Amino acid sequence: MKIKTFLGAMASALALSTGANAQTEIQWWHAFTGANGDRLAAQAELFNQSQGDYTVVASHKGNYSETLNAGIAAFRAGEQPHILMVFEVGTATMMAAKGAIKPVYEVMNGAGIDWDPNAYIGAVKGYYTSPEGDMLSMPYNSSTPVLWVNRDKLREAGIDPDVDLSTWEKVDGVLTQLKDGGVKCPLVTAWQSWIHLENLSAYHNVPFATKENGFAGLDTELALNGPVQVAHIAKMGEWAKDGKFIYTGRRNEGGANFRAGECALFTESSAGYGGIKAEATFDFGIRPLPYWDSVEGAPQNTIIGGASLWVLAGHTDEEYKGVAAFLKFLSSPEVQAKWHQDSGYLPITGAASDLTREQGFYDANPGTDISVIQMTANEPTGNSKGLRLGSFDQIRGIIDEELEAVWAGDKTAQEALDSAKTRGDALLRRFEQANG
Repeated sequence: MKIKTFLGAMASALALSTGANAQTEIQWWHAFTGANGDRLAAQAELFNQSQGDYTVVASHKGNYSETLNAGIAAFRAGEQPHILMVFEVGTATMMAAKGAIKPVYEVMNGAGIDWDPNAYIGAVKGYYTSPEGDMLSMPYNSSTPVLWVNRDKLREAGIDPDVDLSTWEKVDGVLTQLKDGGVKCPLVTAWQSWIHLENLSAYHNVPFATKENGFAGLDTELALNGPVQVAHIAKMGEWAKDGKFIYTGRRNEGGANFRAGECALFTESSAGYGGIKAEATFDFGIRPLPYWDSVEGAPQNTIIGGASLWVLAGHTDEEYKGVAAFLKFLSSPEVQAKWHQDSGYLPITGAASDLTREQGFYDANPGTDISVIQMTANEPTGNSKGLRLGSFDQIRGIIDEELEAVWAGDKTAQEALDSAKTRGDALLRRFEQANG
């Protein structure tokens, strides 16, 4: 069935399902603006039109950090929403807030919803699952980093736009050619910690932290200052000094530079697809995230970013039935396939991925399946199934600060990452003491 046909049929159900009884309201707090904010609002509206028992009200509460903080403050005031979008680095914080959350598996089972947690892609499901195998939050917008290529900029520097960029060794040579060819922005990045340390570690099957990156216990320590990470950050420091890597900010400030056609290469989330496709006036391509060929066993698999949906405690059984119905709706193959195709976020279920392929989307849009392949090529290891660290939002802030010192030439990679470990471990110990 075509997605548009399915969605149209769901919308038309309004006339058949609307009853005289007042609808139960479900509050959904999220962090999206722009095109993805519009897509999210459309999903909520489509659900509202598909049945007459519940009304989902989607409310933007700021960026990821601000949305998490708003949810915490609201719970303390007894005014919490039913569903809270929390970015992946907040997973450990939410798990520790046991009295504040109602695990998704309990919500679905309590509502009697026919729901299979094994339908979700393994690397996605594992991030939000308890050690006992129970899903705690619902995967929603999951992404993984890829390499975006401005093919016109490569041509401008006399480089074959199909040049091999599979390894960082090869990227190193191309950056030199771009610089020599007069390109002022050879490489830019978004989310430097997520891509160039967290995913770098997973992709090369080395630990970012001990205890399986925090999955095996709160008594974890950072291990981000190992030889692989130090070598990569040192090389990026050299590129920054030589004008081959242009640093633009801690989040996704570099996206504007790439979409404007200024930069040749861009390491960014697969979810950059929607914005790049809409704004880029140049010939662009999508490549796998490069890896260091000198590291044995690489590439392993990348890990997810994005967010999941947490259900908060303190609501009625009837409200939780509405939450369960909505979460199942969001996970349906048709809704997920459209979300994936429009935004570039991963199709969180195998069925959504299969449907996308059957519809010919990957054939018509080369490279859009790279994120799925990259995540599922190998079975995740203890080093590559994700991160579950307390106070990780604050730790990322520390990492960003230390990386900025490298880009500025004020610290060596070893000094910066050693300092990030020392400062980050102090926060981990505080989190362990508070939640152990």
